[in-house]
Amino acid sequence: MKLDDRLNGTVVKNSETYTVIDNVHLKNLVVSKTVLHPKKETGGHRHADQEEVYQFVHGHGRIQIDDVYLDVNAKDVVLIENNAFHKVYNDSSVDDLVFICVFNGKRSH
Repeated sequence: MKLDDRLNGTVVKNSETYTVIDNVHLKNLVVSKTVLHPKKETGGHRHADQEEVYQFVHGHGRIQIDDVYLDVNAKDVVLIENNAFHKVYNDSSVDDLVFICVFNGKRSH
């Protein structure tokens, strides 16, 4: 199965801040697409026993990992270690910031 920016799945969150779609085809990994709307930010959080990989596919913004802020653009990949606080910011006033997140197990947030 080819995975692209049209990730098929189930909408698990939909608000004025973002839309989150989880792929339902895998048993041990969650592949999730987040569309973060202009001038919005995700809720910051951490996972005690869960690593994540974020692949940014459209737009630009920033990601906070603990006390470090990184600029992100389409094609950037960010690795998030266990228990690291992380939050994504869309700095654009026009474009959505879209990223794919892959993590093991079940959704915990």
